[in-house]
Amino acid sequence: MPQKQINCPNCRQPIMADVNQLFDVAQEPQAKQNLLSGLYNVANCPHCGYQGNLSTPIVYHDPEKELLLTFFPPELNMPRNEQERLVGPMIKKVVDNLPQEKRKGYLFSPKTMLTFKGMIELILEKDGITKEMLDAQEQRMGLIRRLLEVFAEGRAELIKQEDAMIDDEFFTLFSRLAEAAMMSNDRASASGLREVQEALLSHSTKGRQLKSEAEEINVARQALETLGQKLTREKLLDLVIDSPNKTRTRAYVQMVRPGMDYQFFQILSERIDKAKGDRKLKLTDLRTLLLEYTAEVDRVLEQRKQLAHKNLDALLEIDDIPAALEANMGAVDEFFVQALTEALEEAHKVGNLDRSAKLSRVMAAIESLSDQPPEMELIDELLQVANDEDAVKKLLQTQADEVNQQILELLSNLMGQVQASVEQAQGTAKEQQIDLLNRLQIVFNVALQLSMAKNFSG
Repeated sequence: MPQKQINCPNCRQPIMADVNQLFDVAQEPQAKQNLLSGLYNVANCPHCGYQGNLSTPIVYHDPEKELLLTFFPPELNMPRNEQERLVGPMIKKVVDNLPQEKRKGYLFSPKTMLTFKGMIELILEKDGITKEMLDAQEQRMGLIRRLLEVFAEGRAELIKQEDAMIDDEFFTLFSRLAEAAMMSNDRASASGLREVQEALLSHSTKGRQLKSEAEEINVARQALETLGQKLTREKLLDLVIDSPNKTRTRAYVQMVRPGMDYQFFQILSERIDKAKGDRKLKLTDLRTLLLEYTAEVDRVLEQRKQLAHKNLDALLEIDDIPAALEANMGAVDEFFVQALTEALEEAHKVGNLDRSAKLSRVMAAIESLSDQPPEMELIDELLQVANDEDAVKKLLQTQADEVNQQILELLSNLMGQVQASVEQAQGTAKEQQIDLLNRLQIVFNVALQLSMAKNFSG
């Protein structure tokens, strides 16, 4: 965002702030999320300590949904001609940035929103999120507030009363609040949310299910890690056959899908042929279940490949490739790199020099942005042991000099990127991103505690 000098809304002293009035999804795919999150145009006054959003005109553009919206905060009391004077250049910029064939009638009749809430509701409605869904979200927020306010001994009863409301969406919202509390160093809120989370996992139907699933996934991971290099298709099949439930079976499929190939299923079929009675029936049902789970994983992988190709094509339409990549590094995963490599090979093969040159610029930009600071090596090590908080603490204690503000900021940024991926992913990919986010949160928590302890002792 461009920095400009403004007067603090509270004490009126001149301060510098990041101010962004144009949110154009066509030029910055993350613009919608930035607007919806509320983390924009925030003033931090060094004189009086004020922190909050600035009242400023906003223009929002999403060509795919054919939305061009304007909003002027009522407190600005801005006359109509002044509004038009301010938004005119921004709308012209929106139109100029679009290819001629994508300039449609909606661009010439921007819709003025009377309230910011109305703007957000319209944006979400175009994404299929109805007012009823928003009301349900508000009810979930209300329940979280009640759980924080009630005494610990009363939480179990309140959770049982509202059990139907405590679903996947509830836990997603709860995780975002907990993450925000940690990143803002709000220890009181973070502590209260942790206590509520423990009660939710113990007393709600969904919480017990999530807790059980997490335990099963952890057991599956440990079993695979124990075998390590000794893991074969036969031993993998033994693990799957001994799975006590579908959750652990699904975990094995998600973790080692490449090992469940034609040869793996051939070994399973041979065991079915040799088995008799209930054993034969069990193995036959297992084969059906494994085929279902592997097909599910394959569908998700194919979707991610298609999304990667779509993201690459969209990136090639943008002039400032490095800036666009830096704003959307969360989308640069192994699928994106694979799509880029394939596209580059194809461009070389057919002799398309222009496309080849642009793809090479994308590759160079990724390599430049991917240069890891030294702290990232430590974070990678910490993530490997993040399922054991004591192990994380011991590792960090041996690297006490590395526990600084920079590593906390890196962890916070990583959590934000992964959270964005969680919201976009589906199925297996979403579960993997949630697992990564949980591990990052554990590492962040421990690092923050050690950092504060170090500051206090100093």
